[in-house]
Amino acid sequence: MNIRLADIAHARSGDKADWVDFGLFAWNAAGFAVLHREVNVERVQAHFAPWLPGRVECWALPNILAIKLVLHGALQGGGARNLRLDNLGKAMAAALLRMTIEVGDDELAHCRSQRRVGWWPHDNP
Repeated sequence: MNIRLADIAHARSGDKADWVDFGLFAWNAAGFAVLHREVNVERVQAHFAPWLPGRVECWALPNILAIKLVLHGALQGGGARNLRLDNLGKAMAAALLRMTIEVGDDELAHCRSQRRVGWWPHDNP
């Protein structure tokens, strides 16, 4: 089934000059295994193709269940130099979380079964 990255992960981001830096964090080890398999340079480049003239770099950070991504040229000259209103890293992190990936039903259940609670206020009962 197709799911959004937001179903199994969250993102933090920053923007500097003409590039955007993401940390894509899985909620648990099962989610990280899916991220590691599905999120790569080619897929991220394709997802951001309409906005991204530059290259993508990607590193797996298994000790913190994360993928680090850097999108070069993503801000088309920098936040103060272009006319796009949604060019900051936070907006682009939200766009990244809308990227779809393919997972099996059992795999998705594992990704959701051990979600870390307490990272965000709305996660706590």
